[in-house]
Amino acid sequence: MLTSSINRIALTGTLLTIVSIASGCSSIDRLSQIGEQPKLSEIENPTTKPGYKPVQMPMPKPETVSYNANSLWRNGSRSFFKDQRAHQIGDLLTVTVNITDQANFANETQRSRIVTEDSGITAFLGSNLLTGKTALPGRLLTADANSSSDGKGSIQRQETLQTNIAAVVTQLLPNGNLVVEGKQEVRVNFEKRELIVAGIVRPEDIQSDNTIDSSKIAQARIAYGGHGQITDVQEPRYGQQVMDVLLPF
Repeated sequence: MLTSSINRIALTGTLLTIVSIASGCSSIDRLSQIGEQPKLSEIENPTTKPGYKPVQMPMPKPETVSYNANSLWRNGSRSFFKDQRAHQIGDLLTVTVNITDQANFANETQRSRIVTEDSGITAFLGSNLLTGKTALPGRLLTADANSSSDGKGSIQRQETLQTNIAAVVTQLLPNGNLVVEGKQEVRVNFEKRELIVAGIVRPEDIQSDNTIDSSKIAQARIAYGGHGQITDVQEPRYGQQVMDVLLPF
């Protein structure tokens, strides 16, 4: 028991040391930025970032493109003139992020059960006539059971996000769909806001003005947030975060 307690103390001390070192490095970085605005990240090629993986999706069999003699029309074409909408790697398109989600769930379950068992023998093969007494006085078995449960749960969520962001085509899938990714950073005083959008776009869903609604993006990944002085004040301190993880109560 004592050995287990010592091991727990040692493990806790090790975790606190690791967190202290990590938070120390972060604190040094934050101390070096006192009085300065958050720095904007450099524009980078998303395909060269560490951990980037090309998107692979189920693709149909390729079809042979047919051309009609003495005709200006080609199968798959959307216009006689050049289409200005994004269709190849490096092209840009505008993503209209319009998220208005609202969910309300309320569940309640009640259960109740009452069971009573009572059995006994007052006379056995006329033994009470011979002896004048019952063969087995009293009750053989008496059992009572009572159980009940009551469970309630509710969820209420409401989210609204409306903004626009320009994205770049990073990959062209074999079936013609486009993989897009866009990142936007806006700095206001000492607070930096970040917006990231990524997903798969069908060329037919791109509007004539080269825009697409976020609801038409498959496998959409949308992140909205930021950091700065206001965010630092809203976050709990490192020590409080560590204690929230380690304390069992």
